[in-house]
Amino acid sequence: MMQFMLSAGRAGLRSRSIQSILTLGALLVGIAYLSASFSPRQPQTVAMDVGFSGLRITLILFSLFWVQELVAREIERRTVLFSLTYPVPRGRYIVGRYLGVLGLLALAALLLGLLLWVVVLSLGKGYAQGFPVAPGLPYWSTVAGLWVDAAVVAAFALWVSTFSTVPMLPLALGLAFAVAGKSLGAVAEYLARGADGDPALMRFAPIIDAIQWVLPDLSRLDFRAWPMYDLAPASQTVGLGLMMAASYAALLITLAVLTFTRRDFE
Repeated sequence: MMQFMLSAGRAGLRSRSIQSILTLGALLVGIAYLSASFSPRQPQTVAMDVGFSGLRITLILFSLFWVQELVAREIERRTVLFSLTYPVPRGRYIVGRYLGVLGLLALAALLLGLLLWVVVLSLGKGYAQGFPVAPGLPYWSTVAGLWVDAAVVAAFALWVSTFSTVPMLPLALGLAFAVAGKSLGAVAEYLARGADGDPALMRFAPIIDAIQWVLPDLSRLDFRAWPMYDLAPASQTVGLGLMMAASYAALLITLAVLTFTRRDFE
């Protein structure tokens, strides 16, 4: 399993997509810096908010492209057969690839998070806003939450790649999964408040309730209110969010291993 993880790391770092996505990430951080000018009273807060959104988009794209390059493409080109010549169970290939993607995501989160951190601190040199942000533990806890978010999306895309015969399907479904998981909590909360009295929207409440049993609420992994407004999440909320993410990722990886083990490449 270790050799599959290390080879995934090397291949991911050599991938052409990494340069494009890193450029996109740096561009989004630059947009976060420019967005601070729209709020002269709270430049750090605005930059941090926009930056966190950009960081999530970048990490999601990283996870999907790496899964596509390291698993879906290998299956399409049949180069996966060379990896399967090792006298090890097929499941180790899947787990090793997933751990490699997690390591690459951690590196990307650290680099882009550090870049955004420098931007936020630089905005505070010339002006001390009335409600200061927290660039310490709350900030890096938020970055870690976004990494966990991307890890769940990567697990879903990896599972799709084990049964898909279309290389782009993991990317397309992964994007849909990331958007749905992020917006699910907000939609459910809106309907729970009565949807502003709109009966047409309230008809979807049972459907959303059913979807909540299938899709994870990835918005629970977004802790940006903590570094931005000093609204620390309850420890129980953080624990349940991390438990949900770990359980869902473990389930998806288990399904991926079972599907990949039974797949016929002849």
